[in-house]
Amino acid sequence: MEIVAAIVHQLTRNLTPEQIEASGFGPYYIDHTTGIWPQAAGGVPFNACEFQSKGDPITDLFEDMAAEQKARTTYDNILRVVKDPEVRDPILFLRKREIVHFQRFGEALRDVQDHLNSRNFYAFNPAFDNSQGSCTQA
Repeated sequence: MEIVAAIVHQLTRNLTPEQIEASGFGPYYIDHTTGIWPQAAGGVPFNACEFQSKGDPITDLFEDMAAEQKARTTYDNILRVVKDPEVRDPILFLRKREIVHFQRFGEALRDVQDHLNSRNFYAFNPAFDNSQGSCTQA
């Protein structure tokens, strides 16, 4: 978040009112000047609903993996349209980081699945239900 916010700040800090209007940045500028206001490209503000947690390690690890892939796709899209190396280089770094995070979450998922006392991954929440429950009988 800090890297993306710094890039946005660098790209907008010296804009003239004419450049702001011509770039389509006007509505954002009216609400936030050139301050950082996290939002999707479509204008939807960031909120805590972006974080998902169910308290089930398998569900949560899949959610984490999906979040890494969605971020990677966003960086891919940015790289398709941005040519400035001062923007591209940090975005390339962030993209690589998302790939590594996806791989590590995948390894953690495999470890959780390998250590369950039942191969039926979806019958119970291993973080909550104990192995004596009727749901664990596969």
